[in-house]
Amino acid sequence: MKVAITGATGLVGSRLVEKLKAENHQILVLTRNADKAQKLFPKSAFPTVEIVQYNPQESGDWQTVISGCDAVINLAGAPIAERWSPQYKQEILSSRQIVTQKIVEAIKQAEIKPQVLVSASAIGYYGTSETATFDETSSSGNDFLAEVCQKWEEEAAKVKEAGVRLVIPRIGIVLANGGALGKMIGPFQMFAGGPIGSGRQWFSWIHRDDLVGLIIEALKRPDMEGVFNATAPNPVRMSQFCQTLGEVMNRPSWLPVPDFVLELLLGDGSKVVLEGQQVIPKQTQGVGFQYQYPQLKPALQEILS
Repeated sequence: MKVAITGATGLVGSRLVEKLKAENHQILVLTRNADKAQKLFPKSAFPTVEIVQYNPQESGDWQTVISGCDAVINLAGAPIAERWSPQYKQEILSSRQIVTQKIVEAIKQAEIKPQVLVSASAIGYYGTSETATFDETSSSGNDFLAEVCQKWEEEAAKVKEAGVRLVIPRIGIVLANGGALGKMIGPFQMFAGGPIGSGRQWFSWIHRDDLVGLIIEALKRPDMEGVFNATAPNPVRMSQFCQTLGEVMNRPSWLPVPDFVLELLLGDGSKVVLEGQQVIPKQTQGVGFQYQYPQLKPALQEILS
């Protein structure tokens, strides 16, 4: 296949490019930072990767490269785990809504249209709760992140007007060497790890390789259409997550991290970790997707080994 990817230099995108390269697919990396992309994907190691510089929030010549692609994967978006100033909240929204709008515009203009768009969303769609369980049929929440996800998905849905199949993975907290887990490992290494906030909040996670596997499966299977929760089938509460992380690292997990510490570090961005939601991948399991890492402990062991 010929596959165009936005967000290819990120935690998930870089792994996705590696996996697609291993299957000999032709890959177009759409990036704002061509130098970074060339360092990550040097031609000698990634001969099937072509790097295309783009301004993701403006229409332009870059959009013509979509014509002739078999699939488009849209993973672009500003990081959530940062301090949310009013300006940064706007960046969180526009980096998803406008970029998706421009990708859909490019698909609609393409002479030879792709067969499928896989456009990321997040489990923030459901809002937060300590008691509710959410699956793909659950209604949306009403906080800032839920609103962002709704607008993000609405833009992606417009691709169906062009007769293109749409898959929306609502992504949970991705476990990999880096990202959210990378920020949590430090305190444990210094024997100062423990539950964050109340410890009762839900932590709906997915191993990065399972997320990449789900995206690739969505490219290949015409029967996969609509929303799929990209979370492992066994979410845990934060206290259990931290206890398991401590066991795998052979470190104690007793020193709670108070809410205010995270709020100082992340401002409103701390809500993602402090509030959480229990998300079940009902549709994902319904199409027979096979997880490599359905349980937390083996997932952490693989990442930290």
